[in-house]
Amino acid sequence: MSIAKQRLESNINRHISDIILHDLKDKNLGHITVTDVVVSKDGSYATVYVTFFDDRGVPTERVEVLNKAKGFIRTQLSQRLTTYKTPEIRFKYDNSLNTGARIDEILKKI
Repeated sequence: MSIAKQRLESNINRHISDIILHDLKDKNLGHITVTDVVVSKDGSYATVYVTFFDDRGVPTERVEVLNKAKGFIRTQLSQRLTTYKTPEIRFKYDNSLNTGARIDEILKKI
């Protein structure tokens, strides 16, 4: 993976986290953490993986709220990035933290 792609993914991660925290008006989303960003090879798509640290609802429904707001988020992101084009954003739920916590619980019982 190139350094430029890693830098772009890191910048997108930082900026989207900030946009969700400060600019998104939907408070029903709760506490969201962007866990990873994967940009396609041509830079036209960015898959943003998120996880939630509270029990405010079904995670897939909350991801749908983010996907509905992705136009606003992309507009805000385009104003913060210095790239020629801003990638199309797709949000996906990252359940790896929950899976890791369950594995830790099982290991503690053993």
